[in-house]
Amino acid sequence: MPQRDLFTILQSSSEGIDTEFKSARGGMPGSFWESYAAMANTQGGTIVLGVAEKASGLVWEGVPDAAQLRTVLWSQLNDRHKISVNLLRDDDVRTVEDEGRQFVVVSVPRASRLQRPVFVGPNPMTGTYRRAEEGDYRCADDEVRRMLADQSDTPADSHIVEHFGLPDFDPDTVKQYRNRFASRAPDHPWLLLDDAPLLAKLSALRRDRATGLEGATVAGLLMFGRFEALRDALPAFHVDYRERLSDDPAVRWTDRVVPDGTWESNLFQFYLRVMQRLSGDLKMPFQLDRELYRKDDTAVHEALREAVVNALVHADHRGQGGVVIERYPDRIELSNPGSLLVSREQLLKGGVSECRNKSLQLMFQLMGGGDKAGSGMDKIRAGWRAQHWRSPRLEESLQPDRVKLVLPMVSLIPDEVDLALRQRFGDRFAKLDTTAVQAVVTAQVEGSVTNARMQEITGEHAKDITGVLQTLVRDGLLTQQNQRRWASYRVAGDFPPLAEGSRHLEGDSRHLGGDSRHLEGDSRHLSPELLSLAEPARLKAKLPTAEMQTLVLRLCDTRWLTTRDLADLLSRDPENLQRRILTGLVNQGLLELRHPGVPNRPDQAYCSVVKTTK
Repeated sequence: MPQRDLFTILQSSSEGIDTEFKSARGGMPGSFWESYAAMANTQGGTIVLGVAEKASGLVWEGVPDAAQLRTVLWSQLNDRHKISVNLLRDDDVRTVEDEGRQFVVVSVPRASRLQRPVFVGPNPMTGTYRRAEEGDYRCADDEVRRMLADQSDTPADSHIVEHFGLPDFDPDTVKQYRNRFASRAPDHPWLLLDDAPLLAKLSALRRDRATGLEGATVAGLLMFGRFEALRDALPAFHVDYRERLSDDPAVRWTDRVVPDGTWESNLFQFYLRVMQRLSGDLKMPFQLDRELYRKDDTAVHEALREAVVNALVHADHRGQGGVVIERYPDRIELSNPGSLLVSREQLLKGGVSECRNKSLQLMFQLMGGGDKAGSGMDKIRAGWRAQHWRSPRLEESLQPDRVKLVLPMVSLIPDEVDLALRQRFGDRFAKLDTTAVQAVVTAQVEGSVTNARMQEITGEHAKDITGVLQTLVRDGLLTQQNQRRWASYRVAGDFPPLAEGSRHLEGDSRHLGGDSRHLEGDSRHLSPELLSLAEPARLKAKLPTAEMQTLVLRLCDTRWLTTRDLADLLSRDPENLQRRILTGLVNQGLLELRHPGVPNRPDQAYCSVVKTTK
């Protein structure tokens, strides 16, 4: 059976969701449970039993007895010595027949916050796995502990920090907060209270009834804390706002807000400074309210406020990296430590509230920042739709856990892109429906498009989007990359298949190959030498991180290659490749940047620092 028929067999699954193939000629494979746990702890996925994955490709063997295999599967699912929780319903396990062979297809959902970690055997510290691009990996102890902490019904920010109290709060911040609270709800009874009782109502100060311990909570220190108190109580706490608005590569930041001792770097003060900068930069036409006063709070301003508050209240403030907000000429990026507590599907649907820091959420809500009714994504997406900008994009990464929200400030269908696609494809593009147009335009503007990205943009069901994308491939408007895992699509004609041995790409303006270390001309040529070096990655959907790093260093030996170049050669997703491989090699001093002062430049390129042995 051809590999391309996999997605026909799995039409009911979300295309692009992680798929694992396992041989089952000898019965239930032992590695099944590691993959089950890894998928459940990440984004879910599909396991196909009866297909062997070998270096030469997929071997469609089938299973000897599908009914017996399913009986064993259900028996082991309910054995707590085998796996910690059964997440499957009857319709998650099905038998597929093709050309006289049987295959068992298992759809693994993402586990909820209360179910994670899902682990193999009796011990979560040794049996918890997650899913990365190169395959399953055993979680480190700190990852497991964070999942266990997220299970708790006690919010992370409600814990009392021993030996900290009211003197560790900044009085000016408390006063400013009270004023904001009063301007939004002037008749609220809590405003009649003195500072200490008010802060107790806000859960910034608390007394534990069981132990008698009393003092400042994590939420109180985060929202109102002095610089020194925050530094002592929460060593990992960090907030950072960066403006990158200059075209000059030598200018790293045009503005930055970071804890430096010149301001009380708590969340309230950071919020005020960031919102002032973000709102001031938006050149939005003013509106009039019902009393004919000027109304500056447009749908976009409201969406921005929701996005900033979301990053602050959903963050794991004990995690790595802190909250980082970056402003570019064409987008705003907000990232925070921690994993999503609900699935992407629930997040996009809205109406589900799972907050890591519920006391912080209440504090921001009372001063008019943030909505407790749901995730806030509905409000953010509505604000961006009102401005006809491209839909926000949500990304989740591991090791360390981080969530990033990208807010493009680019037209949904830029005129120049629409014109270019009409010139390239003529009537084929002009006759497309709205969803298909968005798919092709997104692939052109963002470099590629996935099923998940189209769900963010259109809100349509994954199965319907699969049909649209496959039709665009069949009609020659898109080409599919990484068919077996995390499928993505690019505009046809821009990226011919790598198997051709070499290629000429219009509009990319670089020459790659040989021992050259410069970029020139108006074309790109990938030499047979590079294609040969990268072949191990193209032949296998999974490679150990160390092997992938070695391949990258060899490809970049004596030549500059961009993330896109390397992604094309290795048949990997560019963002995952940069996050998981390239950034680490740069940090280790094994790769150098062509533009070291601006690491996130779209044309950033990499070269090996030390010559490798090929």
